[in-house]
Amino acid sequence: MLSALLLVPLLGAAFISFLPGISPKLSRRVALVVASIAFLWTAVLSSQFDPGQVNQQFTEFFPWVDALGLSYHLGLDGLSLPLLLLNALLTCIAIYSSDENIARPRFYYSLLLLLNAGVTGAFMAQDLLLFFLFYEIELIPLYFLIAIWGGEKRGYAATKFLIYTAVSGIIILASFLGIVWLSGASTFALDALNTKSLSLETQILLLVGILIGFGIKIPLVPFHTWLPDAHVEASTPISVLLAGVLLKLGTYGLLRFGMNLLPEAWSYLGPALATWAVVSVLYGASCAIAQTDMKKMVAYSSIGHMGYVLLAAAAGTPLSVLGGIMEMISHGLISALLFLLVGVVYKKAGSRDLDVLQGLLNPERGMPVIGSLMVLGVMASAGIPGMIGFIAEFIVFRGSFAVYPVQTLLSMIGTGLTAVYFLILMNRAFFGRLSAQVINLPRVSWADRTPAVVLAVLIVIFGIQPNWLVRWTEPTMTAMVNTPNPIATVSLVKAKGKS
Repeated sequence: MLSALLLVPLLGAAFISFLPGISPKLSRRVALVVASIAFLWTAVLSSQFDPGQVNQQFTEFFPWVDALGLSYHLGLDGLSLPLLLLNALLTCIAIYSSDENIARPRFYYSLLLLLNAGVTGAFMAQDLLLFFLFYEIELIPLYFLIAIWGGEKRGYAATKFLIYTAVSGIIILASFLGIVWLSGASTFALDALNTKSLSLETQILLLVGILIGFGIKIPLVPFHTWLPDAHVEASTPISVLLAGVLLKLGTYGLLRFGMNLLPEAWSYLGPALATWAVVSVLYGASCAIAQTDMKKMVAYSSIGHMGYVLLAAAAGTPLSVLGGIMEMISHGLISALLFLLVGVVYKKAGSRDLDVLQGLLNPERGMPVIGSLMVLGVMASAGIPGMIGFIAEFIVFRGSFAVYPVQTLLSMIGTGLTAVYFLILMNRAFFGRLSAQVINLPRVSWADRTPAVVLAVLIVIFGIQPNWLVRWTEPTMTAMVNTPNPIATVSLVKAKGKS
């Protein structure tokens, strides 16, 4: 059942690539059908998923390369299922939002489907080496998608992304090899590893490699510089996938391979990780305030919001980690919505510069629907109640405060700064009178609005009824945090004593 999630997009990519004479519109339709089938199949799996079972479900296993200890081992649990659904949904939206007359359509849509398969495989892999292979596979299509269909400086942005991600992969592979060899395991299978026998010093050394490797992917400060460049030069559909899904590979890796495999070292480094999270939150928000390019502003906001996930993971309580998962889903939906809306503005107005745009909310000549959706998106990102962003951030802060109160309070400042820079964006671009440069805007069709409307509806629905997401994840997170953080334990005991 899980292999079908890999085979459907791979076969679809092969079909589009090798079918001669296929038109750009037909390529887009075929890719959309294939992505929709993958999404529907993921939905079928979610309907059969048992939230109360904490072990991997729908598992598939067979030995692959015995000499390397590599096995084809897939599984699904409450951590990976929401991310699979997010990946499948945003792939459909990215394909739907792509230009019907895009150049080299067969290559373009094949890369999108290959990217979907790579990310899907990484979320399902239950073997360290298999995860690494999928982690590296997604690098190839994303590089070409930026380098060929990106903006003016696409070559520079794509090369920078390639270098950073390649270094990330090397460090992660070295850490995985160290985990297997030093623990005495004969295979890379997750369920066969016994890392508890490793000394604390060894665990810390291995965890530092995992933190740096996945910290580049997330990205966390100071490994973040590739992200704004990649977002600015990437086309709108690629930015949707990059922010909505691909950054989550980093946070997923920290939880699955850092916190889960090396809990003792994770607890020891917890205070440093929480401080690192604060730095990323405040730095990302501060840089976003200084931007005049709407797309770069949203890109820097991603750096800040990914810091919340690190804070939640550093605290290491079941509630905080659950909030971290919610924040990953929340950011995936909200950032995808914001990049879609910025893409529509750029397509119709020809600019993303806040010094040029003004009055886009004008009901007669502006973009009132796009502006209204933007208001909803920035409110969700700033954590306004009634939307998924508030639920995610509240759970993160509630679960982390008892463990790291100072770092949590400092991170909460980031929520206020989010409201500041998005208020600047709304005030300068959407309110006031239409500027002379954009006085005659083309009409925005419902085809351009539909993907944003879908995401906006989901943001509100999950904000009102978050249990539809939480019920999948909560049992898995409770079981995963099986080694209490000693700092968390002391803090919670003190809190209960005071009460």
